[in-house]
Amino acid sequence: MPVDTKRRELLELEKRFWDAMKQKDGRSAARMTDDSCIVVGAQGVSAVDGKTMEKLTVEGDWQLQQYAFDEKTTQVRFLGDDVAIVAYKVNERVVVEGKTLPIDANDSSVWVRRGGEWRCALHTESLAGDPYGRDRTSGSGRREQGSGAREEGRQVPT
Repeated sequence: MPVDTKRRELLELEKRFWDAMKQKDGRSAARMTDDSCIVVGAQGVSAVDGKTMEKLTVEGDWQLQQYAFDEKTTQVRFLGDDVAIVAYKVNERVVVEGKTLPIDANDSSVWVRRGGEWRCALHTESLAGDPYGRDRTSGSGRREQGSGAREEGRQVPT
């Protein structure tokens, strides 16, 4: 299969996963989730299986209203026939606790093909902005709640 075709296939797969989140389609999200899929983001690091992903998708107290990938910055790299990395900038609009929040982030996923089916083995999301979090401080110089804190150069949960 030509590289461009394989690249498009992986990008469409990534978008299908996002569409499952947007539609709260837990069954589809579960089918695309590898066992012990590692998820990394502002909330920390965890490993989830398909059943857990289904529950998180359906029962999560959030609503993904919109998402858009920045096609110019999207990267796809195949590490072999059955392992690929997809990375991209994404703009999201999410409703949480009744508030609509715009989110600009940088995401990546590692996809593995098992039994002919691609499954997400790792997904990361990093909020876009200053790499040291200086754009996330309040006027008092204190970190905003939920944005994490830095301690000797390491990110630590707040």
